[in-house]
Amino acid sequence: MTGSSDGGGAPLLVGDGVMAEAWRELCPGCRQQRKVQASDRIPYADFLFIWISCLCAALPIQSLFPYLYFMIRDLKVAKEEQDIGFYAGFVGATYFLGRTISAVPWGMFADKYGRKPCIVISILSVVVFNTLFGLSTTYWMAIVTRGLLGLLCGILGPIKAYASEVCRKEHQALGISLVTSSRAIALVIGPAIGGFLAQPAQKYPNLFSEESIFGRFPYFLPCFVISVLAAGSCVACIWLPETLHFHNDDKVDAIDELEAQAGDSNLEAVKAKESRGESTKNLLKNWQLMSAVILYCIFSLHDTAYLEIFSLWAVSSRKFRGLSLTSQDVGTVLAVSGFGVLVYQLAIYPFLAKYLGPIKPFRPAAVLSILLLATYPFMANLNGLELKILINIGSLLKNMFAATITIACNILQNTAVTQEQRGVANGISVTLMSMFKAVAPAAAGILFSWAQKHISGLFLPGDQILFLILNMVSIIGLVLTFKPFFSLPNVMSRS
Repeated sequence: MTGSSDGGGAPLLVGDGVMAEAWRELCPGCRQQRKVQASDRIPYADFLFIWISCLCAALPIQSLFPYLYFMIRDLKVAKEEQDIGFYAGFVGATYFLGRTISAVPWGMFADKYGRKPCIVISILSVVVFNTLFGLSTTYWMAIVTRGLLGLLCGILGPIKAYASEVCRKEHQALGISLVTSSRAIALVIGPAIGGFLAQPAQKYPNLFSEESIFGRFPYFLPCFVISVLAAGSCVACIWLPETLHFHNDDKVDAIDELEAQAGDSNLEAVKAKESRGESTKNLLKNWQLMSAVILYCIFSLHDTAYLEIFSLWAVSSRKFRGLSLTSQDVGTVLAVSGFGVLVYQLAIYPFLAKYLGPIKPFRPAAVLSILLLATYPFMANLNGLELKILINIGSLLKNMFAATITIACNILQNTAVTQEQRGVANGISVTLMSMFKAVAPAAAGILFSWAQKHISGLFLPGDQILFLILNMVSIIGLVLTFKPFFSLPNVMSRS
């Protein structure tokens, strides 16, 4: 391949006497591809924008749980205190329901109109609907704004594709890991924002008066802070380059074929294009992939239901076998466990995976998680410092076990398919996972409300039945890791 030395010319492809224009000057994808190929440096600025955008999209999810119980109580939709969990569950579920509906359309939108518009619209939806959620004066306003946030924030799938397209192939793993790490940071920052900034007029009367907007809308401040961060991220998106190619796909395919005939390095890409159509049809028949996706969905349901139940249980009254913690206490517990999980993912888990592989730590983590959750109801008998220490340790261990399982499921999914199929495979996984996550908060809220109404009179106290049912989900997932249901990818079975 030869090309002009100045930036204005379009490189020409010469092969077997045929000459074709390989770049389109008006195509932003071509410009970005030329930029990427011209330098082997890591695109730190682009990676920073990606990280901030992912963080702002994840914060509204994680910041909600410390104060959701108190918000539902203040909206006065629950006739009895025991019904708060019932209504809280649907607020948590509407976000994931909206994401389930829009996951595939957003992927199609990003493939047709570009990654950058999808990212910008997603961040703008955080600014608008997260702010409106904090200003909610009725239960239905909270439901609608939360659902619209999930529906319009379609960043999860396209940002992974963008992170791999904005850099050279050798830096793609770093780009994808930034998406994961930003969500891990959200596990730390989100609960802290929600726990410490909710009800500011009560917690910080010297700074916020009851007559101020933050006093009249006690859950607006955490939403406002996140929306300000998202607004800054949206402004930063101005400098994000577009990576999607906007020209005739047939011509691009012809160019790829000519490059292949000339012996160019794009032979691998041509083969990928030829096989992509057939392989996509066979993904749902790939049992190694689908068994890993089903495991991922089951444990995602468990983790989301656990987070909902834990947050409601921790702040509920002692008379209902709760812990009577404040939103600030819950925010602290979730932030500490989130930080611990981040350290675990960066410093400990890589060594476990290196020496044991992803499956060997998977099953012990599931078993230990079950045993740990069985002890949770008995923490209601503790008080003071002893309770705070044990609940922090328990939450940290539970989230470490969950991280071990989630990472293993992601590895299993990606090793079950070829590299060319991973985008579609992850799209299937995100859609199904979002469906399970949409069910989890609603089911958890209903179950929590039922448990508080049946504290006594059954074969077990309501709170113990609550955590027993939660453990049953983990047990089902654990059973499904064995044959004949589970099929280990060939690459792993040979290793």
